[in-house]
Amino acid sequence: MSEKKKVYTITAALPYANGPLHVGHIAGCFLPADIYHRYLRLKGEDVIFICGSDEHGVPVTIRAAKEGTSPQGVVDKYNTMMKTAFEKFGIEFSFYGRTSAPYHHANAQHFFETLYTHSKFDEEVTQQFYDIKANQFLADRYITGTCPKCSNPNAYGDQCERCGSTLNPTDLINPKSTLSGEKPEMRETKNWYLPLQNYQKQLEDYINSHQADWKVNVYGQCKSWLNDGLNARAMTRDLDWGVKLPPIVKDADGKVMYVWFDAPLGYISNTQEYIKDGWEKYWIEDENTDQKLIHFIGKDNIVFHCIIFPAMLMAYNSTGGKQYILPENVPANEFLNLEGDKISTSRNWAVWLHEYLEDFPNRNDELRYYLTAIAPESKDSDFTWGGYQLAVNSELVAILGNFVNRVIVLTHKFFDGKVPNKNIYGELENKLFENLYNKSKAISDNLAKYKFRDALAELMDLYRAGNKYFADTEPWHLIKTNKEQTETVLNAALTYCYNLGILSQAFLPETAKKIFNLYNTSPIESDFNTIINGNYITLETGHAIGEAVHLFKNIEDTEIQKQIEKLKSSSAVNTSVELNITPQKDMITFDDFAKIDLRVATILEAEKVPNADKLLKLTLDTGIDKRIVISGIAEYYKPEDIIGKQVSVVVNLAPRKMRGIESQGMILMAKDSEGNLHFLSPATAINPGADIT
Repeated sequence: MSEKKKVYTITAALPYANGPLHVGHIAGCFLPADIYHRYLRLKGEDVIFICGSDEHGVPVTIRAAKEGTSPQGVVDKYNTMMKTAFEKFGIEFSFYGRTSAPYHHANAQHFFETLYTHSKFDEEVTQQFYDIKANQFLADRYITGTCPKCSNPNAYGDQCERCGSTLNPTDLINPKSTLSGEKPEMRETKNWYLPLQNYQKQLEDYINSHQADWKVNVYGQCKSWLNDGLNARAMTRDLDWGVKLPPIVKDADGKVMYVWFDAPLGYISNTQEYIKDGWEKYWIEDENTDQKLIHFIGKDNIVFHCIIFPAMLMAYNSTGGKQYILPENVPANEFLNLEGDKISTSRNWAVWLHEYLEDFPNRNDELRYYLTAIAPESKDSDFTWGGYQLAVNSELVAILGNFVNRVIVLTHKFFDGKVPNKNIYGELENKLFENLYNKSKAISDNLAKYKFRDALAELMDLYRAGNKYFADTEPWHLIKTNKEQTETVLNAALTYCYNLGILSQAFLPETAKKIFNLYNTSPIESDFNTIINGNYITLETGHAIGEAVHLFKNIEDTEIQKQIEKLKSSSAVNTSVELNITPQKDMITFDDFAKIDLRVATILEAEKVPNADKLLKLTLDTGIDKRIVISGIAEYYKPEDIIGKQVSVVVNLAPRKMRGIESQGMILMAKDSEGNLHFLSPATAINPGADIT
């Protein structure tokens, strides 16, 4: 039997069209998706890269009210802004659509109608808040009140942004409508619910089948949801803005689809619009094709892409029609912070992509490099302007740019800008190209496993090895005594550098193009595979090389200071919070401290302790064993958000029963001036069980 042909559908989370893009969005999903898409193309795979603006839901209507325009005006504005920024930054989607487009409405209505006519929805009449003055039902975000858990007076009907608690509008104390400021009343309304509990077993089998290949945080968050038991979730809302329900649905006036019902269907709609004839190859099961659907998202969207969207597809598949494939992988990233604080669009604490492109023209690859190097793949990471400057000056300029420049300059100085004779490669050259093979294979293997930071680090090691080769051979001295050997050195360096350009394409596409321009040639489609399979691309003796240019230039202190001042002046961040420092406790001896066994552990599972608002039950991998620890952090962290988090734990604390559960240790936490708790975690991921000394 012949091997099935592989086809890949890569999606990046549909960006919400109620504001511009910032670096957190780019690092979270769009850049890794772009790198992976470029990597698959280099390997010659059949792949499409699908995205588009998410243009429905309450935040759009809120933005429209603030800007004094219509919801359509809002999404038109930000769709254009985001699409332009993506194009200028070089994110190469196969197709970028929008969910307000007629083709998407038609597809979403077809999908909904199919489920409706096959009785896949439950109709439920519930009590919901209604604003008498505004004459409409209120979506969660149109209701504010006092949080019952932390007393924040400005909590929303779905979440408190101060303590992070998930809420229902009825949980709020003294709720009021954001439309009129009046206290809303409860009224009956009918909506259509997808009974997720009907797909619990099927989802469990699906999630469990990916325990080995999905990220720990993704798998753990899914398991947490499944362990709590799935419940029916409303797939419609009482709103004017959104995809209308199909005409066949009775009593649907004033109803639209829940944004998280129609948004993931946008991946399918945009594929259909991109490939009108033959789109099924990428989405519909085919016994002759190995189809792989990969969603790149942030961790806040895990449940929608791993549970709700698959449940929707399972429901559709059970109607007996076309059989949609389920996601092969969902390599969700954690969050990117900014200068030690969470990125906040409401506080304008962000580095906006369109502003970066204006302030640093023709420096796309510098940002691509830095965001990949600090990508929040396994834990939250931090963007700092100082870190950006250091990465550009100390790595791109001093290592990558320096090597390429020296190769070109010396070729022109000693051999009139033409590739010299190869002669016979010696031990140093053979080691150089052996390292090229080993590292290129590691780059490919890491990219295949969505480890983009590690892959980039391997690439930079190759550029470092090029500089070391020059330091070992010193062609500027060698030319005085042995021209033939100098020819060999420059031939090897030119060849090596050109091959590094081929390997750099997925990470630094503009830089790779500049390298190819210097060489007056371009790679062919199979060159990447040639390198990772143990060979390298050779250059013809006598081939003319272009004049040297600097690939990068240093970022000056004044440029960085300007960005920091801009960030501080435009942000509403309160930098004058009075610190509430706990007084120092009584002295202890070193022997007292030495008795404490502190280790790094990884959170494998997390769930709420029944009838205990403050307690979470954590399953930890301590390196020495897997154990249960009860921690009073439920007011500050949701179980699904801390799966995969590395923490500090006292492992030799005597076991203690709490709510009938034996706790075998204690998590160390830090309390800030507002009383919020924070994990004490290693700066970079390390093996569980590492001693804290």
